[in-house]
Parts: sequence; C-alpha cells; structure tokens
Amino acid sequence: MTPLEDQPADLLASKATGCVAGAAVGDALGGATEGWTPEQIVKRYGGQVQGIVPPYNEDWRNARPIAPYHKGDGHITDDTLMTHALIRVYEKVQGHLGAYAMADHLVPELMGERRWIPELETEALPLHRIFLAEKWIVARLHYGHVDPREAGVGNIVNCGAAMYMAPVGVVNAADPDAAYAEAVDLAGAHQSSYGREAAGVMAAAVAEAMRPGASVDSVVATCLRLAKDGTRAAIDAVCETARGLGHWDGSFAALRAAVRPYDTVADTYRDQGLGARRPSRVHSIEELPLALAFLVVAKGDFRETVLGGVNYGRDADSIASMGGAIAGALGGLAAVPAEWLEGVAEASRIDLLAPGRAIAQVARRVHADDRARRHVHESAFATLLTDGPR
Repeated sequence: MTPLEDQPADLLASKATGCVAGAAVGDALGGATEGWTPEQIVKRYGGQVQGIVPPYNEDWRNARPIAPYHKGDGHITDDTLMTHALIRVYEKVQGHLGAYAMADHLVPELMGERRWIPELETEALPLHRIFLAEKWIVARLHYGHVDPREAGVGNIVNCGAAMYMAPVGVVNAADPDAAYAEAVDLAGAHQSSYGREAAGVMAAAVAEAMRPGASVDSVVATCLRLAKDGTRAAIDAVCETARGLGHWDGSFAALRAAVRPYDTVADTYRDQGLGARRPSRVHSIEELPLALAFLVVAKGDFRETVLGGVNYGRDADSIASMGGAIAGALGGLAAVPAEWLEGVAEASRIDLLAPGRAIAQVARRVHADDRARRHVHESAFATLLTDGPR
C-alpha cells in the first residue's frame, strides 16, 4: 500500500493513478529487456526477470552509440516521457484534444523546457531522448508546418502513438467510443495506418478498463468491436491463443506465432526488411495485441501482465507499459506493487502519482463540460421534435 496521504480520493482517481503509474512501472521494467529474445533475457540475467534489474551492459553510454541510454535500474523510457507530456497538454487545455493540439501544445512540451531524463542521467529537452518516430512530430509540425491532421503520413508505422494514449482513455473514462475517436484524431499528427488505429484502440481499452465493473473480457470485447482491419484480426488471433494458456512462462512461442502474420517487424527484431513499418490495411503493430494477450493470460493481474511483457522481450517496454496501463486502470492504484512504484519513482527521480491525479482532475472537468453540452443538445433536439413547422 502507498502512504495514507497518497491514497486516491475516489474510484476515478484510483483508476487514473493506477493506469498512469502502472504504465510507467511497466515501461521501466521492460526497458531493461527491450530488443532481446526470451532466451537472451534468461541467459543474460540467469533466469526470468521478476522485477527491477540493472542493464546487462554497464557501459551503457557506449553499448549502442546511436542510442546511448541507461535502460534498466528502474529508469522510465520515452513511453513515459511522452505520456506525461500529453498529460501536461491536457492540464493546459482542460478539454478534449485533436491533431491541432499536437502542434499548439505537445510540440512546445517536447522542445521548450528541460526535464530530468533518467536514461540520460541529466536534464535535457524531451526532444533529445524521444525516438526518431516521435521526433517526426517536431520536424513535421514545427519545421515543416504540415497540416496537423495529415502530419503523421509518411512516418514509420509503429507503436509510437499508441504507447502514450492511455491519458485519452482516462479523460474519456467509461466511454471507449469517444476515447477511440479522440485518439484517432490526435494521433493523426503522429502516425498513419495501423499505427494510428492502434492508438485509437489503446485509448478505448483504457476507457473501458476505467468503467466500474469492467473486466478483462469486456476490455478485449471493446477492442474487437472498435478495431479495424489488421489490428482487429491481430487482437482476435492473439487473444484467442492467450485464452488457452495458463501462464506467460512458456507462452511466448505460441503468442509470437499468432501475431506473426500481422506484424511487419521480423523475428530478428533489429534486422528489418524493406516492408517493415509501412502502411497497410492487413497488418498490425505487435505491442497492443501482445499487451492484451498477457492481460488475458494473467486474468487481469497487474504483476503477471507486466512480467509477461517484460520477459517476452522485443519491444518489451511498450508491451509492458500498455499492459500495465490497462491492468492498472482495471485494478486501480492498489493493484500496482508498492515496491515497484517506489523503486521506479526513486530511480527515475519522478513522482509517479501526481500525473495520474492531474489527469483524473482533467477528466472531471471534461465530463462536466461534456454533460453541459449534451444538455444543450438534448434540449434543442427535444424542441425539434415538439415544435410545429415554421
């Protein structure tokens, strides 16, 4: 349990903080195993990862010159940096977001203020840490002056937008249809094709998980109802496989086989062909279907959902982060292991609870405004039905 003063005020706050903090915890744990196979993870750590672990290569600054990041040791990655940046945008706007909010508010968040970057062990602009697919937002919107609704076209198609869409689900808590629509609009400035689609479905999954009485089955059913094309097919195939599995240990080959027909990223994760990450109506990102699969295998348990993603490897930080966000929204803050919360918060020098509280407060404001607008609309429509022709 967290200290008394950190206890959420109500179910909305509990689910919101569980979602946002849970995403950060999954991200931090998965960062240590990103890009590896399950076999490499076991070999390098002498067994499966069960919590926060150090980087395998202590000389992290020189291990990968193109990406000199201190992964592991409980450090959050760009997934959480982007999620928290989006929450700050919601705090500024105090309303729903669309593609133009990317240009007007998210771009300044990425390039306007230095923040502590755990993987760099220094203060820097978030722009200096995020991946090339996220730098695209700045290049297209700030330097290219592209129409925000079209700016995502041409970017590599990956999980870059979906990985930080959980706040959209919280703002639209218990309304997955609205979350899907808002995320698809917002993500248009970043992604296209199945990368944009995954962003909408991820937001919808969180919105459904925020609903009182939601379950793993209702989350998956919501995703299948809203998802289109290859994204829907991949979620269906992978979750169907997951229903026949009892634990993540021993599940990886079956789950990879289920997602492989839809994934453009090869089994040799860092050795991509020309067809990888290109727009398609028959393909899907791997991360969201796998996050849902581990949620199914774990029956919603936060710890096991996250550990499944962490030990699967490949894009482990995003898989574990998405799974952690959904499981955290289902179970609330109490579902997130306190030792992980405290360890990641201390190692990353970050308050993991404040962003969740902030987005919960935005959700309250947005809901009040939405209700007022609905009342005006309902009154006008009632008049249309009762007044005679003029």
